[in-house]
Amino acid sequence: MLIELVQSNPDQRQIDEIVNLLNSGGVIVVPTDTIYAFAASLKSKKGLNKLAKFKNVKLNQSEFSLICDDLSEIASYTKPMERSVFKLLKKTLPGPFTYILEASNYVAKLFGTNKKEVGIRVPNHNITHQIVKSLQHPLVSSSVHDEDEIIKYTTDPKTIFEKHENEVDAVIDCGYGKNVASTVVDCRGGEVKILRQGAGNLPI
Repeated sequence: MLIELVQSNPDQRQIDEIVNLLNSGGVIVVPTDTIYAFAASLKSKKGLNKLAKFKNVKLNQSEFSLICDDLSEIASYTKPMERSVFKLLKKTLPGPFTYILEASNYVAKLFGTNKKEVGIRVPNHNITHQIVKSLQHPLVSSSVHDEDEIIKYTTDPKTIFEKHENEVDAVIDCGYGKNVASTVVDCRGGEVKILRQGAGNLPI
């Protein structure tokens, strides 16, 4: 299913339809402020297993990121962070960053592992924000890669749909995405280290 949404004013009925898909174990493709991403509900074991199988990884060994609604939601899935790290997140989110933080025991339980870290995103994209807000808990996400050696990420949602329509339950079309992924920043132990420079420039 291809669902076309206007970023500035999405139809709440369509948002509710997407949330119902996620709650029933669906895997969808969502836009972000960088590239498109595969996503499932954090609280749907069926959806998580489906996403892991699709990405050809074991769920307890996956490196999926959580897409959260805001800073307050992040705190439920991470251990207490240094004040300097919190100030950095507050300054840069929503934005094109993935922060690697120390995971709470709750995250380890959800993924069936002794996972000690978790990637956190709060994209500056209204559609994704509205989905997570209506879902009332984070999405678990993984980037949509392209097999092309030159073009690393597929930017056209219609192309993504044509390629994956038999593997995902819905692709949300908000127009072309970007072809540069988020900047990945490791903040474990209170230190800040850029693991991958992407779309975001860290103000440090």
